Amino acid sequence: MVGILLAGAVAYKQLPVSALPEVDYPTIQVATFYPGASPDVMASSVTAPLERQFGQVPGLQQMTSTSSDGSSVITLQFNLNLNIDVAEQECSNPSMPPALSCRRSSRAADLQQDQPRRRAILTLALTSKTLPLTKVEDLADTRLAPKISQLAGVGLVSISGGQKPAVRIQANPTQMASYGMNLEDLRSAILSANVNLAKGNFDGSHQSFQIGANDQLLSSGDYKPLIIAYRNNAPITLSDVAVVKDEAENLRQAAWMNRTPAVIMNIQRQPGANIISVVDRIKGLLPQLTASLPQSVDVTILTDRTNTIRASVEDVQLELMLTVALVVMVIFLFLRNLAATVIPSVAVPLSLVGTFGVMYLLGYSLNNLTLMALTISTGFVVDDAIVMIENISRYIEEGESALEAALRARRRSASPSCR
Repeated sequence: MVGILLAGAVAYKQLPVSALPEVDYPTIQVATFYPGASPDVMASSVTAPLERQFGQVPGLQQMTSTSSDGSSVITLQFNLNLNIDVAEQECSNPSMPPALSCRRSSRAADLQQDQPRRRAILTLALTSKTLPLTKVEDLADTRLAPKISQLAGVGLVSISGGQKPAVRIQANPTQMASYGMNLEDLRSAILSANVNLAKGNFDGSHQSFQIGANDQLLSSGDYKPLIIAYRNNAPITLSDVAVVKDEAENLRQAAWMNRTPAVIMNIQRQPGANIISVVDRIKGLLPQLTASLPQSVDVTILTDRTNTIRASVEDVQLELMLTVALVVMVIFLFLRNLAATVIPSVAVPLSLVGTFGVMYLLGYSLNNLTLMALTISTGFVVDDAIVMIENISRYIEEGESALEAALRARRRSASPSCR
């Protein structure tokens, strides 16, 4: 009994906690990017051919797709008994139509495989009254996200809100036409001037030196003096034919915390990780992370999925303790026998604690379904304990020995008529 108690107590600390049982279907998400294509073109030229190819993959259970401007996302869900590595190999190199292959090579379309996003366990909101949200998102991406991702149990940290910093160039077609230029000339000039390639090195008889110059332009101030062409032996800068400014990458995306514009950070856990422990680690690290941010940036916990889970676990724990206490009290009041009272007071908690050890070996977690099962099974254990003790006490009062009373009570409790 002591061994079962210790094993169950240790297993209880190791059990993962979640809202529902972990059922991880092997899932692959295929994202194809085709810049400039409309949703109709993506659906007919990219999504449909890929769907026909992926539909032939063995073990495929469900397939959903979404076609939008310049991108196509196909989610493939496979049977539980299929290895995800095998499924990925089947989907990594589909035989695409020649037209799509040509577009992929000329437009640099990209194919990626990854696990689709899980539901966030913790959502943070970053706001500021003085700094622009583009700066706030840059701080979240460079300071908060890397540190949180390193915590044990954290699977993915994603940032949303559409405030990723970018340099927007708004060309003036009239001004460009006056210089005899078109948009392709402008694009080519910007592309050739904004690269980060190897520059080589100087190698002499006594010393060698690696050239480490960086040609990448990072702000609107770097882009404005960029020379894009020469007319009449005079340079034409980018600011002469376009308006260059620092803004968000996508002006049509935004996020709010109540009525305040904010940058949202969604944190997801790894499969099988204890959701409560992961959230506690993140909350413990937040004061240290916020201290490294400017004082004008506020970090607020927007949603916390562990609140309901903690409440469910605490409520079931209280109910189970009350059940054991009531059982012991009822038996003592009606039987007035110390030995008969000690037996269920030990058997019921031991059965519950020992169940945690079995749950750990089977890979189960503490969730609403398993907690409900524990509550129901406690009723069975209590019912059996009370019936057994009642029958044994009655047979002993009739003059039978303790052993005979126990055996007879056991046979009576196991018979269908007694049930």
